[in-house]
Amino acid sequence: MTLLVDTNILIYHTKGSQIATSFLARLLTQQALHISILTKIEFLGWGKHTPEGFEKCQRLIRTAHLYPVEENISNKAIELKRRSPIKLADSVIAATALLNNLKLATRNKDDFKGIDGLEIINPFE
Repeated sequence: MTLLVDTNILIYHTKGSQIATSFLARLLTQQALHISILTKIEFLGWGKHTPEGFEKCQRLIRTAHLYPVEENISNKAIELKRRSPIKLADSVIAATALLNNLKLATRNKDDFKGIDGLEIINPFE
């Protein structure tokens, strides 16, 4: 099962959540950490990093398979935003998952409510 990891899972890990840390450790062992470029921006731009924590997070992100925002993803994100009240970053993340046949790992299932075809995995359940 290939997953696209949402920003909140990375932040929970950074805050010390054992569930998120164990989940990410399994993905890292399999070399299967996949994220959108928007997740990288949201995660590394998160305002609560300590300098040491920021460095650790940069190392974590360097291990990830990174999906850029290409034309097909931007078009799908536009389509999603036109159909539902979804935030910009979430629309790009959802479009990335849909167009790359990835399941989305997130704790914030409500952020992606009503998106047809998007399979969500919540590691906290």
